[in-house]
Amino acid sequence: MVVLVNAPLALADDPIDQTTKPPTGTGPSGDVNGNDLSATAGGVVFDRSRNGTGSTVGPVAAAGNWSPPLCWYAPKYTPAQFKAYVEPIWAAGSTGNEWDVAQRKRYVEGEPYKDFNIDKAGKGYWWDSYADMSRIGEPGATACDKPIFWVDTGTPPPADVPEAITPEILAQLAYAEIRVPDTKIELAPQAVTKVNLPTWAWLDKAEFKPVSVTASVPVLNIQATTTATPVSLKIEPGTKDATLHPASGECPINADGSIGTPYTKGSGNKTPPCGLTYLRASGEGTYKLQATITWKIHWTGTGTPGGNLPDGTFGTTQDITVQEIQAINR
Repeated sequence: MVVLVNAPLALADDPIDQTTKPPTGTGPSGDVNGNDLSATAGGVVFDRSRNGTGSTVGPVAAAGNWSPPLCWYAPKYTPAQFKAYVEPIWAAGSTGNEWDVAQRKRYVEGEPYKDFNIDKAGKGYWWDSYADMSRIGEPGATACDKPIFWVDTGTPPPADVPEAITPEILAQLAYAEIRVPDTKIELAPQAVTKVNLPTWAWLDKAEFKPVSVTASVPVLNIQATTTATPVSLKIEPGTKDATLHPASGECPINADGSIGTPYTKGSGNKTPPCGLTYLRASGEGTYKLQATITWKIHWTGTGTPGGNLPDGTFGTTQDITVQEIQAINR
């Protein structure tokens, strides 16, 4: 499971963790209540109660070069909490006198903030950057390097901070949390087939249904739900010596949510609506049949109808043995 890690949203009156360096985070928190799973990570709360579950689920791979945000800004401190966080850092002197002096000017002496905005308690929050620590080595993962800034309640964050959390960014972060079931398809014949014998492929409708994750920032009263809906199955036979049914290898989702048609007795020589025919034996080895589901990704959010995000795919590989049909000459 991909976990977005950084300091959890600290908005209670309890003292926060003290360190001797600029903010780097402490980790996620979460709880489980029956089938409901929520987790707080990177200033964002995730509701995964309608997500895919089980040992065979996995994340979808986004089409093209798109990927969820590597970093973003969200509320992190009340005035009192921010003061309690940074004053021990300055007192320790571990960050250097020049840095400490500049920080005091910025947050205490009115350039531009005064006394940590204590007089604005309850009227806003200090915002800080968060990062997806599972992707920290990727270019841009540390691009959110603006100093901690203040945002009044009900006021949008500064226009020069495009990474500030919004419903759309929440939807993109929820995308990374989507988990879908694997695509081990039903085959007839199963695992071992014959040259020139049509192999039927299908998936049960009960296994493939929409899944969703909701991401929210409660103190801002914003949220977004990202939903993945299966739309098609793509079959790749693992060899060029095969004929696909249909020729594109793309089997659409049926009206009832299933894919393909289960094989029935007496259909052995018919062309399946979803499947393939191997034209050459696999010899001593096997062919690697790849079955990949395409998931349509859509989101809705606070104050917006949302829209589409890039399609996602998730697939698995199955070993298929293809044998020559043996004939006896008399």
